[in-house]
Amino acid sequence: MTNLGAIVLAGGGARRLGGQMKPALRVGGVRMIDRVLVAVGGADPIIVVGPAALGVPPTIIRVQEDPAGGGPVSAIGAAFALLALRATSSVAIVAGDLPLLQPTDVERLTSALAMGDDGALFVDADGRQQWLCGVWRTAAIGERLAGFGSLAGGALRKLFAPMRIVEVHTDATDLPPFYDCDTDDDIRRVEEWLRR
Repeated sequence: MTNLGAIVLAGGGARRLGGQMKPALRVGGVRMIDRVLVAVGGADPIIVVGPAALGVPPTIIRVQEDPAGGGPVSAIGAAFALLALRATSSVAIVAGDLPLLQPTDVERLTSALAMGDDGALFVDADGRQQWLCGVWRTAAIGERLAGFGSLAGGALRKLFAPMRIVEVHTDATDLPPFYDCDTDDDIRRVEEWLRR
């Protein structure tokens, strides 16, 4: 993963999980955020956007969007301000609650991006683009953010959709790498899958 940075979005309130810090919840004994950090471990820098209480290793840069709770576009903007100081040509942008994401998935997205266009992301079986499981050209994200206007409350579709995107389909027959955990049932399902 040469010249790749990573932005991990780990803010937001998990209303369906009692308002807990979702990325800090354990799945199979490991916090979801820690699983995601392993998946993007080949990137430099790795920037986590989320509250200080989340607790990340000292090698990870942590930042909070302003205002806190301003949404994913605002979070990407906060991290990008730091990322822009580094000479990264591409950036993985992923959610912090993807316990099944693996380094090989990030490598696959990175390889797809190398073929051209502005970004590469996973799509589900119904063709829905998974905005928070992709790798993007840093310059393309910078251009979109610069012309976006107010980032707080902004929609991911408005940020990403105008770009040239390579869609990556997964061979997963059950739970894909972009499977996120929004409910206790989701967590139980992933734990059952991990025990196989």
